Amino acid sequence: MAKNNDFTKTMQDMMQNFPVDQSSMQEAFKNQAALNEKMAHAALAAAERSTEISAQWAKDTIARIGELTTSKEDMNDYAKAMSDFASASAEMTAEHMAAFAEVAKKLQMETVDLLMAAGKDMAKDAQDVAQKATRSASAAAKKATDAATKA
Repeated sequence: MAKNNDFTKTMQDMMQNFPVDQSSMQEAFKNQAALNEKMAHAALAAAERSTEISAQWAKDTIARIGELTTSKEDMNDYAKAMSDFASASAEMTAEHMAAFAEVAKKLQMETVDLLMAAGKDMAKDAQDVAQKATRSASAAAKKATDAATKA
């Protein structure tokens, strides 16, 4: 029967010979966590404001319904009350939808600002990593050249 080779030791040795800079991974994780925190804060603020708008809309509607349900002396007053309620409801709808649109617009602007800032930070980090790698490669090449000329 064929025996399978165990490559565990070989893989461990290979991974030990490839040092990885964990600080860059930790920094990336911290940056991502900070961005997520800011995005969550913006979303929660928008949700809170939307809830306030919804609650106010419900209060306004209930108040209007209260006016609608009062007893009237004339039948025409009921028609007028219903017409007034419909007009007020349409006006409230426009006002509250505009308020929701403002919340969405503000959230969109905050999100774009956060993502643009994160993109700039990532570009700067990538540039720093590239410069560090260039310096390391140049130093290694210089060391190799110096060793070759001495030999």
